[in-house]
Amino acid sequence: MKGMKSMENELMVPRKNRKIKRSKASMEIAKAIIDEYKPNNAEEMQDALKDIFGPMFEALLQGEMDSHLGYGSNSHEYKATTNRRNGYSNKSIKTTYGDVDISVPRDRDGSFEPIAVPKRTKDVSGIEDKVLSMYAKGMSERDIASTIEDIYGFDISHETISTITDQVIETAQEWQTRALKKFYTFVFVDCLYVSIKKELGTQNCAVYVVLGYDVNGVKDILGLWIGESEGKHYWMQIFDEIKSRGVEDILFISMDGVSGLEEGAKSIFKDVVVQRCIVHLIRNSIKYVPSKEYRAYTAHLKKIYSAVNLKKAEAEFENFKETWKKYPGAVDVWKRNWTHVEQLYNYGSEVRKVMYTTNAIESVNSSFRKVIKKGAFPNETAVMKALYLRITELYKKWDNRPISNWVMVRNQLSMDNKIQARIMKYENYY
Repeated sequence: MKGMKSMENELMVPRKNRKIKRSKASMEIAKAIIDEYKPNNAEEMQDALKDIFGPMFEALLQGEMDSHLGYGSNSHEYKATTNRRNGYSNKSIKTTYGDVDISVPRDRDGSFEPIAVPKRTKDVSGIEDKVLSMYAKGMSERDIASTIEDIYGFDISHETISTITDQVIETAQEWQTRALKKFYTFVFVDCLYVSIKKELGTQNCAVYVVLGYDVNGVKDILGLWIGESEGKHYWMQIFDEIKSRGVEDILFISMDGVSGLEEGAKSIFKDVVVQRCIVHLIRNSIKYVPSKEYRAYTAHLKKIYSAVNLKKAEAEFENFKETWKKYPGAVDVWKRNWTHVEQLYNYGSEVRKVMYTTNAIESVNSSFRKVIKKGAFPNETAVMKALYLRITELYKKWDNRPISNWVMVRNQLSMDNKIQARIMKYENYY
């Protein structure tokens, strides 16, 4: 079995400058197949492989039945069980190369549970799905090949793994251009960087990521875009594309401090509230504070953005400015961005918790980094393939469920008559 599978995969691997080492068993099997079927091209070779799948599966099943009963077929020796073979049932199974008809042995008491082709299983082409899942979890092609050999007992080349994962490229392109929902309550934007091989060497390119919450609080990644560096003009193109894909209105966009991003967002979605991420403001200001005072400094800031109302927040801010005036750079960051703190108090506490941080999208990007840490990618398509497969894993994890405490968020949004009217305009679309 191991030799057969190794031959099956290696026949699809392109020839290299150095001759590939083959086992004697695989060479003998290959010669026997070629002598018997005389294939003239790759398609005929695949037909030959498909034709021998049936006998291979049947041989595996016969071996499993021998082990289950404790004796071989046509054995005349003493049998410790009264259970006997009971003919065959025929079934058609789906393999990588198409449908194959096989005969599955049966036993009299119906206790035989085959492993090679489990009962009620008609699709045994799942190796592709397993490869895709491992790739999506950030495993390298080398690690995947090793895992496949450990679990299934046959070799699979790096080229074959690449061929399998390339199958998702078209699906990823369709996903990237799909129609979006007309309305999103919250949208989070952020960037991460990935190394891509270029003509003149390796370059760090920006991957723009947009995460949205719909009216039911369900997460969706609206798209991925790759550019040479992060900038307001590229973000404007992204917002424009999102609008062209069907988005008509967004309540809130949470972002870091890219210059011009707020103006760009509002030029496309005129009624959107753009919120600077409080965590990013803390990071920007803390560089002006000695490390020994980090804890006291951040604790004081928390009293401001977690205050029960605006009046309390303003009082804490005045106290903050006086307490930390010895670090004018740190205080100035908050003076310049006070409107972004102030506007939080136009909404309920649960809405504020969603608005004031980009943790949601940073969690997504953290998941992406597990995939892109492998090293430089050969091109942008390879990056999109890896990240799209990771997104499919995130969708499984999210399971179309709303974020935690969404009921309270939705109720607090409805208390603002203008926001409620904007939401109700699109209720029928969900």
